[in-house]
Amino acid sequence: MHRRDFIKATSVAGGALTLLGPSAFAGIADDAGLPWTNAMRWAQLAFVENDPGRCDPDFWLDYFKRIHANGALLSAGGVVAFYPTEIPLHHRSDYLGSTDLFGYMVEGCRKLNMTVCARTDPHAARQDVYDAHPDWIAVTADGQKRRHWANPDLWVTCGLGPYNFEFMTAVHKEIMRKYKPEGIFSNRWAGSGLCYCEHCVSNFAAFSGGMQLPRGGTGSEELAAAAKYKEWNVARLKELWFLWDSEIRKIKPVSRFIPNGFPDNRVTAKLSDIFFVDRQGRSGAIPPWNSGRGAKELRAGGMGMKPMIQIFSVGVEEAPRWKDSVNTEAELRIWAADGVANGMHPCLVKFGATPIDKRWIALVEKMYQGFYRSERYLKNIAPMARVAVVVAEKNIGESQPWQQNNAFHMHGMYHNLVEGHMPFEMIEAALLDEEHLKPFKLLILPSVAALSDEQCGQIRKFVNAGGSLLATFESSLYDETGKKRTDFGLADLFGVTYDKGVEGPMQNSYLRLRSDPATGKFHPVLEGLEDATRIINGIYRVKVTPNADFPSPVTLVPTYPDLPMEDVYTRVPDPGTRELYLRQAGSGRVAYFPWDIERTFWQYMSPDHGRLLANTIRWVLNEEPIVTVTAPGLVETTAWRQEQSMTVHLVNLTNPMMMKGPFRELIPVAATVSIKIPANVSVGGVKLLMSNQQPAHTIAKGRITVHVPQILDHEIIGVDFV
Repeated sequence: MHRRDFIKATSVAGGALTLLGPSAFAGIADDAGLPWTNAMRWAQLAFVENDPGRCDPDFWLDYFKRIHANGALLSAGGVVAFYPTEIPLHHRSDYLGSTDLFGYMVEGCRKLNMTVCARTDPHAARQDVYDAHPDWIAVTADGQKRRHWANPDLWVTCGLGPYNFEFMTAVHKEIMRKYKPEGIFSNRWAGSGLCYCEHCVSNFAAFSGGMQLPRGGTGSEELAAAAKYKEWNVARLKELWFLWDSEIRKIKPVSRFIPNGFPDNRVTAKLSDIFFVDRQGRSGAIPPWNSGRGAKELRAGGMGMKPMIQIFSVGVEEAPRWKDSVNTEAELRIWAADGVANGMHPCLVKFGATPIDKRWIALVEKMYQGFYRSERYLKNIAPMARVAVVVAEKNIGESQPWQQNNAFHMHGMYHNLVEGHMPFEMIEAALLDEEHLKPFKLLILPSVAALSDEQCGQIRKFVNAGGSLLATFESSLYDETGKKRTDFGLADLFGVTYDKGVEGPMQNSYLRLRSDPATGKFHPVLEGLEDATRIINGIYRVKVTPNADFPSPVTLVPTYPDLPMEDVYTRVPDPGTRELYLRQAGSGRVAYFPWDIERTFWQYMSPDHGRLLANTIRWVLNEEPIVTVTAPGLVETTAWRQEQSMTVHLVNLTNPMMMKGPFRELIPVAATVSIKIPANVSVGGVKLLMSNQQPAHTIAKGRITVHVPQILDHEIIGVDFV
């Protein structure tokens, strides 16, 4: 339908599209079960104020059909209503007239058998809202009502007060009554930073026993208030989530409220039946694997295999934001592919329903057709990774130089595992019980400094039962409150005692790589480094004393001057201080780096650090990896199980723009992939799903070896079982 036909059709007095009420959606079964499971490919259309009467809704419905989208996320209300709202102060689009753009799209999506979710945005309001309810508006620390930072004609609303709890509750109920969507997703629902309005002041005081809202000071009272505010903020948002969700379910029991983000991943995982992961693109020096990391982080909190939808934008996501832009084809493909490879369902988002730059349209259609063709193999029931990286619950206060940039520990470990083609998951330190650890053989602690006695006991039990452990730097040196222990909580597993200090920054320090003096052979952790003799050290090291005899493939070369040139020579060639502690622990293994190898790797990307860390991971894993990949460049690898198959995803991140987007082009690589066949199954066939080919492969000794002639952006090896 063209724009003029849409205007004509939706302007007919008494026409069905003018006032779409519950009768328009008669026959939708409220007791049909949760509708999310089969929605595998999503499209989000974020309308703008002047889209009604200007955009062509039938173009979008036809496009949804062409891309085989079976989930739609459509803007409905909040800042702007795109339907004929009857709620006072709910701003109806000035261009809507007597039409119903949202309702027309909902009805069309229903005819395509699509799951429909309504999008609302409550973070801003117009002058009439301010005039009627000035207490609904956010207040700055200096007592000023807050103008919107991007559009000064608008006011920023308080996310924790009556605007959300009363006004937006009414909006959500109206949308549910009129259109019966499968859910309501709210963007920017949680407020826009600390608000000092009268409601926040009084509600926080009641919660905290009389405290004042924090104002960024460093005194003890301010820090206590800041900690209490975090607690209150989570509790208040949880209360809002429960309110909106319960009101939605009263109208349609299988529908859900879906918040755009929540400050606690474990709460998110526990409360959500579905979640939209809003990482639309990358900016700055963010690698493309950050797309899929969002899924790993939610599973780390206990999300399990509940549906997760990856919102990816067709535009450039750098600041300042260009919302009508189109990113490069290569960048869009790799960002979407990484989300799918990590277990999410793709959801393209287009801001504005009247596209200006249309270069993305055919590209997304091609991508989605590949996902549609592979649908059976994307219905994952479990990841097959045997490695889990523990996510710290608490960052130690960053009061010491070596505690700055704590996130770099995780970044470096994550990147190293990607470089090593190692399928892995993440797990929060609060979920180290036997049931959550059951799938894994190896736990990795990237300087997870704060661990409770109970968590240390859980890790100890895991290792004693045959699991393996790799830890670095300050892991377990603090308890769950951030209080420093006299010794590591896991000292018995590490085989060392804390020696009261951290050395560094270690300028011009090195690691000596040593062969076994008895055999002349090098330890497996030094594979590929046998000719190096020495490599650069990290920046900081924890001082430790060994409690047993250890192999010593890596020892310390202490700091010596780097200027003047005449004084640059080794003072103490090798004091014998070990920089890697390796030991057998029952049927498991333990490796402990007392220095910040993964953080230094992230900062300087030394290939020697990368190889040493990857070799150590494989040694301590002490079993054949589920997947091994031989390929040039950088290929992220994930492995999944379905009911009657398994898949191995290969995402080709090989690109000079890998650390600073956007990709200009895709650089194809070939790969040889060896896959461990699960127990008690027989292989019925092997396919390359994205390129739709039958690859050359062999089966021997319980493994499939597959030659993949080309990975452009994303290839999926599908293995059928009989």
